[in-house]
Amino acid sequence: MKKITRSELDSLTKIHRLNLINSCTGYKSANLIGTKSETGITNLAVFSSVTHLGSNPALLGFILRPNVVPRNTYNNIKATGYFTVNHITQNMIAQAHQTSASYDAEISEFEMVNLEQEYLSDIDVPFVKDSPVKLLCRYINEYEITENNTIHIIAAIEEIHFPDEMLHNDYWLQLDQGDVVAVNGLDGYCLPKIVDRFDYARPHTQTKSILKNGA
Repeated sequence: MKKITRSELDSLTKIHRLNLINSCTGYKSANLIGTKSETGITNLAVFSSVTHLGSNPALLGFILRPNVVPRNTYNNIKATGYFTVNHITQNMIAQAHQTSASYDAEISEFEMVNLEQEYLSDIDVPFVKDSPVKLLCRYINEYEITENNTIHIIAAIEEIHFPDEMLHNDYWLQLDQGDVVAVNGLDGYCLPKIVDRFDYARPHTQTKSILKNGA
């Protein structure tokens, strides 16, 4: 088994270090964040840092890189207070990845990558039509991570849109039924499949399968 120490890591090229560190922590979520500027220009950007923060209240967060260059997603969220999180599917990965290109603020990534926008809420912010799971989110707060000058955005989940067949009786969403992908590193897209679910773990109690027991 290969071992890379911190000193060896520091000696790697920028790309090699970036690829290794982004992939060694495991699979990440793959989402498109949709926003709209105050002048009505839509924006779409791929993110692999969207994470669950809590269910009551329903919160999520994601990381924005330092604002040393224009960040259209950040500017639009700060201006309007809302954004959408849209799960990426297997058949849209090339289009989704292309949104990471640095388009000017006056250009809509929806148009550039041929992903159709739709509006499902009273809030004037775009969703990705072909995404199976779509979240409407409201900006709450942000925290600067001083160690690398990134920003942790905190948002409330206001609406959740998904096909009926993905929802189980206990309100668990089975994402693989929507061909939802995950990200390995920065540019590797994977198609996860559910192996099993388990009951709530308790001390000295045998773990029981939910799916295999037909629940």
